[in-house]
Amino acid sequence: MRFGNPNAFWLLFCIPLLIGLFILAYQRKKAVLERFASLSLIKRLTPQDTQPRQIVKGVFFLVAFLFGVIALSRPQFGVKMEIVERKGIDIMVAMDISKSMLAQDVAPSRIERAKFEIARFIDMLKGDRIGLIVFAGESYEQCPLTLDYGAAKMLLNAVTTDWVQIQGTDIADAISQSVEGFKSKKNKSRVLIILSDGEDNMGDAVEAAKKAAVENVKIYTVGIGSESGTPIPVSKDKSNIVYKKDNDGNLVMTRLNPMMLEKIAIAGNGKYFQAGTSLDLVSIYGEIAKMEKNELGSDRMNIYEEQYQLFLLIALFFIVLEFFIPERGKSKKDWAGRLENA
Repeated sequence: MRFGNPNAFWLLFCIPLLIGLFILAYQRKKAVLERFASLSLIKRLTPQDTQPRQIVKGVFFLVAFLFGVIALSRPQFGVKMEIVERKGIDIMVAMDISKSMLAQDVAPSRIERAKFEIARFIDMLKGDRIGLIVFAGESYEQCPLTLDYGAAKMLLNAVTTDWVQIQGTDIADAISQSVEGFKSKKNKSRVLIILSDGEDNMGDAVEAAKKAAVENVKIYTVGIGSESGTPIPVSKDKSNIVYKKDNDGNLVMTRLNPMMLEKIAIAGNGKYFQAGTSLDLVSIYGEIAKMEKNELGSDRMNIYEEQYQLFLLIALFFIVLEFFIPERGKSKKDWAGRLENA
C-alpha cells in the first residue's frame, strides 16, 4: 500500500486536542448543572447511562475522524499498467558562468543565486523537458533535454565558473548551442531562457536570436545583477577578498546590461525580465504555461488504484452512528416518575 497524500497524516496530531476538548466540554457541562442543583439531585435526575453514552459518542467521532484522515491520505493499492501520453514544452536554460557572475551584488553571488532560482524553476515543471547550457567565452551542454528533474538539478548544482577555460561572454554561441540541443524540429513549443548580466563582448547575440526564432525557439532573458556596478572577487579566501583589476591597477567593475538582454529577447520573440537583485523565473513559467504542449511520446506507467472510498464510507458510518446515539437513554415518563419521587 502507498499513499498519494501522506501529509494528511499530520492531522492525526489533532486527536489528543479533540480528546482534550471533549473532556473540557464534559467538565464545563457538569459544572453548569451543579450551579442549579445539588450533586445528589443531579444523580437522581440524570440517567445512569448518560456518561457511557457520551463516551461512546466521543469514541465514534474519533474513529470517524481517524478513517477520514486515512481517506484524505489517498491510500492506493492494486496496480494496473497504462500507456500514458506525455505532453510538455522543451525548455533549455543557458546560464552565464563567466567570472563576472562571481559578483556579489546579488546575495550570495550572481551565479549561486542563478543556480538557486533555476532549481526552483525546475521544481515548478510538470511534464516539461529541461536542459542546461553553460557558457562564458565558449559554451557546452551540461544537461541534455530530460524529464529526470533530479538529475538536472544535480548537474546544475555542480556548475562553477571554473568549468569554462575561455573567458568572456559569448551569448551568441550559447544560443546556437541551445538550438542544437532541441533534437526534434517537429515540436511546436521550444523555449530558451538565458540568465546573464548581459555583458556580451563576443559574437552577435541579436543575430543569433533571430536565427533561433526562425527555428521556432522563443527566447526569454533574465538580467542578473545591478546597473550601478560592482567589483569582481577573484580570491576564494573570504577573510581576505581580492578583486579583479585591469593592467593599470584599476578595479574592474561589472554592470548589468539590460538593453542588450532586451534586444536579444525581442529578436527571439520573447520577453526580457528586469530582475535587478532578484530573479523572476516564476513569471517566465507563467508565460511558458500558456504555450501549446508538445507530444513527447508515450510511456508505460504503473497506475496505483485509489482506495480512499472504503475508508470514507467507514468514516461516514461512524458519523451516522454518533449522530443517532442519544446522550440520554430515558424517556419523558421516566423523568416524570423520578420527579414525583423526589
